[in-house]
Amino acid sequence: MSITITDSVKYIGVDDTTLDLFESQYPVPEGVSYNSYLIMDEKTALMDTVDKRGMQQWEKNLTDALGNRQLDYVVVQHMEPDHAGSLARLIELFPDVTVVGNAKTFVMINQFFENITIKNSLTVKEGDTLDLGSHSLNFVMAPMVHWPEVMVTYESSEKILFSADAFGKFGALSLTADETDWACEARRYYFNIVGKYGAPVQTLLKKAAALDIKTICPLHGPILSENLDYYINLYNTWSSYEPESKGVFIAYASIHGNTAHVAETFAKLLRDKGEEKVVVTDLSRCDIAEAVEDAFRYDRMVLAAASYDAGVFPVMQEFLHHLQAKAYQNRTVGLIENGSWAPTAAKTMRGILETLKNVSILEPVVTIKSSLKESDMPSLNELADNIK
Repeated sequence: MSITITDSVKYIGVDDTTLDLFESQYPVPEGVSYNSYLIMDEKTALMDTVDKRGMQQWEKNLTDALGNRQLDYVVVQHMEPDHAGSLARLIELFPDVTVVGNAKTFVMINQFFENITIKNSLTVKEGDTLDLGSHSLNFVMAPMVHWPEVMVTYESSEKILFSADAFGKFGALSLTADETDWACEARRYYFNIVGKYGAPVQTLLKKAAALDIKTICPLHGPILSENLDYYINLYNTWSSYEPESKGVFIAYASIHGNTAHVAETFAKLLRDKGEEKVVVTDLSRCDIAEAVEDAFRYDRMVLAAASYDAGVFPVMQEFLHHLQAKAYQNRTVGLIENGSWAPTAAKTMRGILETLKNVSILEPVVTIKSSLKESDMPSLNELADNIK
């Protein structure tokens, strides 16, 4: 796979099209890329390695790109194994390479690689630079985007931001090589992996605003070189926890289909009342990461769930715990519960939602007894009117 960045900056990353679950939890039907970049100048510098799953091909890419030259530096921007997993092998290949990282980087290197021997190291901090010849690397600390040791690197001569996990997305580059529909899988990636850390992302965006950036090189997904304001503005919206789109996301948890029928009926009510965007998801059958993505994408959400064991049906509780973990906030939420003898779903859902920041729960909370009846329609209509 040939990807051109510039004459001096080479893409040497690899695709993983056999991985089923990223981080053992997120389905990746179109795989994922592990991006690595080589800068060729008076000195050579490698920007991150790759997951050990792709190490063999990456090693070939690296040695082919170097030719008969040695590797002078490897910059470790992020120690997560999908990016630093081949670091020990790199040092076997180039024992004199200088490993560049911040103080927290080197602590983690020793945690991940018990017997690693680093002959040469360079510890950098905010604002430090590394001259390679005509290229200069400027280091910007980005703690908790999304690990504490993360840093990004700005190459000033060609105006490239090596952005670590920021601006990454799911999808192997051989299958999704361009920026078409970037937001879909970038959004799912962001909210499920980085989403909790909006404040640190905002800090990084403020630092990035002071840089003249022409190209963004993330550690997953395509290289971004056009319309950068689009990507940066999306990241600003996402990390501010503001809705990206106007719409209602209806997530339901149904045991025998009755609550599902209520959710679909409510969706039709909204559409009949002129709501342009209504998205309905069955939490028992969807990718929970996509449900999290949609919850953050739209400005309003309705939860419809069956009562279960004096609480709420487990898939709804799991979904709410995901939202809680990712700092869901600044939204309006409506509740619909179902119960045959002692409805408890709404109380349980409300209890979790009340732990979240700036989440407004609409009235009325609609209670269905076993199955939807004509007598339930006034309260559904009232909720539909109030959520507009």
